[in-house]
Amino acid sequence: MFGVIKKLLGIGSKSDLSEIIANGAQIIDVRTPGEYSSGHLKGSVNIPLDTLSSRLSKLKKDQAVITCCASGMRSQAAKNILISVGFSHVYNGGSWHNLRKYDK
Repeated sequence: MFGVIKKLLGIGSKSDLSEIIANGAQIIDVRTPGEYSSGHLKGSVNIPLDTLSSRLSKLKKDQAVITCCASGMRSQAAKNILISVGFSHVYNGGSWHNLRKYDK
């Protein structure tokens, strides 16, 4: 069951994310600024989901992107937006809490 949920949310395996981060992925936290200021991953960039479309120039299309939020729902929406505008290596990291073990 959990595997199906992970697949629906587009969350890769732990080892995949570890390697992707080690290779220099951009980590985009799509929570609100208030949520972000209460805790976030070092090296992550806060681009709230509702501003993502207007801030795409801050991201490099040729570099992998991992999106994260509080639960994985907004990060999936962000992943879909990025893919729709031509980003090809986009991963839903789910909750930023789950990514903490990879904190730079």
